[in-house]
Amino acid sequence: MFGKSKDNAADTSEIKYHTAGHSAAPEAISSISSGLSIVGKIFGQGKLTIFGHVEGEVHASTVEIGDSAQVEGDIIAEELTIAGRVKGTIHANRVKLNSTAVVEGDIYHRSLAIEENAQFEGMSRRQEDAIDTPSLVPAKRPRAQGISVNGQGNGAAEDLNLSQV
Repeated sequence: MFGKSKDNAADTSEIKYHTAGHSAAPEAISSISSGLSIVGKIFGQGKLTIFGHVEGEVHASTVEIGDSAQVEGDIIAEELTIAGRVKGTIHANRVKLNSTAVVEGDIYHRSLAIEENAQFEGMSRRQEDAIDTPSLVPAKRPRAQGISVNGQGNGAAEDLNLSQV
């Protein structure tokens, strides 16, 4: 009596909305809280926010280092914002040092912004290719091997580069 199709239409539009928002691969968002310390390498493709302590390499698309955070190791990112402490070499296309940042190490960048009162000790070098975007994730994928089809070929496996296929 109240038009069941109206309720279904509302539900369908809501489902379509949520599905449409997630149809493309959503950017992953990760966080390391202030009470957490990590020793080792961190690799990711999305956004990483660090509030704790990291000792090791950090590779992500976007990295934000909070006020009380500390990173001891190299950082590779498309975009990097630092408000805490970093000791290591930085390779990023866009780097921003907030006023509370303390950086000890070299910065290789396409663009660099340093706010007043930020502390930076090291070398800054502008490079058009500070990072290669595909290199954010390590390329340690197993290689495919060629096989003989229908009994043809010499039976020896040959390495194939999947990017050439």
